[in-house]
Amino acid sequence: MSYDKVEVPDSGQKIEVKDEENDEIYVPDDPIIPIIHGDGIGQDVAPAARKVLDAAAEATGRNISWMRLYAGQSARDRYGEDVNLPDETVEAIREHRVAIKGPLTTPVGAGYRSLNVALRQTLDLFANVRPTYYLDGVPSPMKAPEEMDMVTFRENTEDVYAGIEWEAGTDEVEQVRDFVEDEMDFDDVMHDGPIGIGIKPISEKGSKRLVRRAIDYAIEHDRDKVTLVHKGNIMKFTEGQFGDWGMEVADEEYPDDEVFAAPDSLWEEQDEVDIPEDAVMVEERLADAMLQWMQLRTDEFDVLAMPNLNGDYLSDAAGAQIGGLGIAPGGNFGKARMLAEPVHGSAPKRAGQNMANPTALILSGRLMFDYLGWDEAADLLHDAVEETISSGKVTYDLERQIEGGEKLGTDEYADAICENIERLA
Repeated sequence: MSYDKVEVPDSGQKIEVKDEENDEIYVPDDPIIPIIHGDGIGQDVAPAARKVLDAAAEATGRNISWMRLYAGQSARDRYGEDVNLPDETVEAIREHRVAIKGPLTTPVGAGYRSLNVALRQTLDLFANVRPTYYLDGVPSPMKAPEEMDMVTFRENTEDVYAGIEWEAGTDEVEQVRDFVEDEMDFDDVMHDGPIGIGIKPISEKGSKRLVRRAIDYAIEHDRDKVTLVHKGNIMKFTEGQFGDWGMEVADEEYPDDEVFAAPDSLWEEQDEVDIPEDAVMVEERLADAMLQWMQLRTDEFDVLAMPNLNGDYLSDAAGAQIGGLGIAPGGNFGKARMLAEPVHGSAPKRAGQNMANPTALILSGRLMFDYLGWDEAADLLHDAVEETISSGKVTYDLERQIEGGEKLGTDEYADAICENIERLA
């Protein structure tokens, strides 16, 4: 494919598909990887993260050829004020299969509810995956933050994030109200006066492929349990069916000695269930209770799978337990495709000041390395980041919470991690 305004690297090879259905890709030692620096502090953290990712790749005998792409403000600067997500950007990610991006801000009147959601839905990146683990030295509000080691799988394409809603006072919302009240016989539910109405679609396809991805991850990474989190006791035909469909996957698609679907787990305690040895247990939990158990019984949970809105809430709550979203990585996965991104926002007030923390984007790169099969480089990234933070060399957001910490700028912090990569390699 040819591009007009994309900086195509003059070296490197494309990542190719081996088996899209089974999520298998061919990764050369010198892949071309697209990158979107992002808005706000993206201009600070993306170059810093690139430096660190390059160091870890090179230390393990590999080389990345970066392809700079544009979205948000950088796209408006390059393509025109009305272009926030260029077709070239989407097609480059589609073609090259694996990419990484910084935070994006969707401007008012942009034609998108969210640029992040638009990328996920356009590329059918149906699983938002957020590993949440503690790094030694990071200040945390918890007594034992090291007990947190969860991976959340959040459905990415439907639920309330589908964006099917109508504004109060419009003709469209009144049509929907009339239909619901008159045709569907819910005439005593909605209040009189202005009202906004939304539709919450949760499908068998979306639910099953998300849960299947979570179970496969648990098997491949030697995790003991997958917990389906929903509010099915109230929303029986949306979130309740997410749970039903997810348990069907566990019960029908895997051998009993590999995956055990815990019966009635929504209502029973875990220790009352007889689990076959070495099998991954799949259970259900209510979302409101799970917000409590994440804090009180942190070490009892491994992998969480849930609809979109619940996943947004619970993954952020998990991130708070290990010190905040500034260090929380994430990635979006489809069939033979992955887009890594940090959990945090663009923080425009901190942009351009060489003070933002690039850890979340660096560790999102670690998740990308894991997907590429670069296990040695991924482990090296983790160890170098943890070594840097535990030594007290941190950016301002952590330094102000650490007695005797050394405050570093974004670039200097990245340099310190690179030095540890060289030392640990």
